[in-house]
Formats: sequence, structure tokens, C-alpha cells
Amino acid sequence: MPKILVIEDEPDMVEAVRMPLEANGYEVISASTGEKGLQMVKEVEPDLIILDVMMETTTAGFQVSLQLRSPDSSSEYADYRDIPILMLTAIHNTTSLRFGPDEAYLPVDDFVDKPIDPDVLLEKVAALIEEAQ
Repeated sequence: MPKILVIEDEPDMVEAVRMPLEANGYEVISASTGEKGLQMVKEVEPDLIILDVMMETTTAGFQVSLQLRSPDSSSEYADYRDIPILMLTAIHNTTSLRFGPDEAYLPVDDFVDKPIDPDVLLEKVAALIEEAQ
């Protein structure tokens, strides 16, 4: 059963992600801060990470993705660099800011917009897990 780590500070959003994933055979673990999320990555070694952009700070998600994808081979997260990251964002709906995956600035694999469409979420999760295997 694939393990998915959801790093998100809003309990309602965690549930909106958890319900369709668990209903489709995924194990879901959650962390409410970027710091806890990084700790959980080491503990559970997830198959996929779903990461919110804005948590304890407006850029917490960016910072987590940069730490996980650090090119430094001595990074404490070097062993987890290849775990796919799906970023949750409401920024495209609430501001005119636009961004996409970028190896240097935003090293994630894909985005899913809030409010979450369960079908889109499941499709992206399945595709990223399959690609990573």
C-alpha cells in the first residue's frame, strides 16, 4: 500500500485529501508544519509527499521542497530527494501570481489547486507514484 505524507496545516484540507486517497487504497500520514513534515519524511519514508505552500509562513512549502531536493550529497535529506512532491496551492485562485515547477526555485513535480477536485488529486497521485517506480 503506497504511503502518502500530507504536510498541511489546515485540518479540513488534510481531511479533503485523506478521504479520497484512503478510499482508493493509499495510507495517509499527516504533519501540520514544515518542520514536522521533514521529520516525518525520515520516519515513514513516504512514496509521495503532498505539500501545502503556505503553512506557518507564506513560503514554508517552498522551504520544505528546497530542503528535500537539496543537491548537496551531505544533506540529511539526500536519501529522500527522489520522493515525488505534489504541491497544494490556493495562490493561483487568490492572487495573480503564477508559478510552476522549477528545479532551482521550486523543486516539486506537480501542483493541485485548492479547492481540491478528488478526481484530479487521485489522477496526479497515481501518475507521480507510477513515474517514481
